[in-house]
Amino acid sequence: MKAVILVGGEGSRLQPLTGKTVKSMIPVLNKPFLEYLINHLKNHKINQIILTLCHKPYLIEDYFGNGDKFGVHLHYAVEDFPLGTAGAVKNVQQYIDDFVFVLNGDIFTDLDLSTMLDFHKQKQAKVTIALTPVSDPSLYGVVETETGGRITQFVEKPPPDKVTTNMINAGVYILEPDALESIPQNSYFMFEHHLFPKLLEENKPIFGFLTHDYWIDMGTPEKYRQLNYDLLLGKSNQIRDYMRGDEVYIGKESFVHPTARVEGPGLIGKACVLGKEVHLKGPFVLGNDCKIGHGSTITGTILWHNVKVGHQVAIINSVIGRGSCLRDNSQIEDGSVLGEDVSIAKGVTILKNSRIPPEMRINKT
Repeated sequence: MKAVILVGGEGSRLQPLTGKTVKSMIPVLNKPFLEYLINHLKNHKINQIILTLCHKPYLIEDYFGNGDKFGVHLHYAVEDFPLGTAGAVKNVQQYIDDFVFVLNGDIFTDLDLSTMLDFHKQKQAKVTIALTPVSDPSLYGVVETETGGRITQFVEKPPPDKVTTNMINAGVYILEPDALESIPQNSYFMFEHHLFPKLLEENKPIFGFLTHDYWIDMGTPEKYRQLNYDLLLGKSNQIRDYMRGDEVYIGKESFVHPTARVEGPGLIGKACVLGKEVHLKGPFVLGNDCKIGHGSTITGTILWHNVKVGHQVAIINSVIGRGSCLRDNSQIEDGSVLGEDVSIAKGVTILKNSRIPPEMRINKT
């Protein structure tokens, strides 16, 4: 079986985390996000995967290669300019000779793809769209269905008093090949705004497949941090076998000083060093080669690889990009996000919810 994963976006909503990398390569529990999508597809016997690329494609190609070491076959399709969700799939139409799964590249989900396919075939659908419930559907495009699951209407971001359903498009589709005939060649075209409404107008059989499985859109730094928290807490069945809620997992060659206090859930990568009287409080993630100086306190924070934290530093509920350096007595307040290779001088306080671009040098005034 085949799937297309849409990974061509720049990840503008995730800035400054995507300043030097691409959204699909952002580390989640120290592995690229895209690796989870590929493994989930493989677990449902979908091993022919097409990646639609546009922004910095080499970052993905260099890591995944032809897919052999991940147990799949990968094909890359690089766009000269952004084609939109539907346009990107049209661009690889020559590889699609049967039904195909299509996944947005910023969705993490435990969706049962095999059961979704059974539903698609039973309904003889032209398109099947996975639907998931949310608490505030006014932030999304909602999808209305009739009994049996046939879709009757798409409503984009309805006001709260006009909401008729809490079911939204979950960003996972099954398409029959002829559904692509309505997409123009080499044009920007979206599933949500163009193709699906067009097929609905033509009375084509479009069905919604309801899932209550774990689902999150990793499109913002807040959602990215939440995804890491959720996985550490064992909320996804993809890693529940080894994430059990309050444990701390320590990578090879890491050193934790006997006076350090580490409270889970948490993940410490390889070759990390935690100094005297360090206090880590979960949920937290430390990437590989992180160094934490004595007396520092890190709470609810995601550190990427090779982050250096000095002595008596305090970090609360933040994300710190790869290669960044936080010198002694600095403070990173609640909800801040630092891009890669940021340098924070001794004694500097980064205020709550700050966004620091990559390679910035913040000196004390």
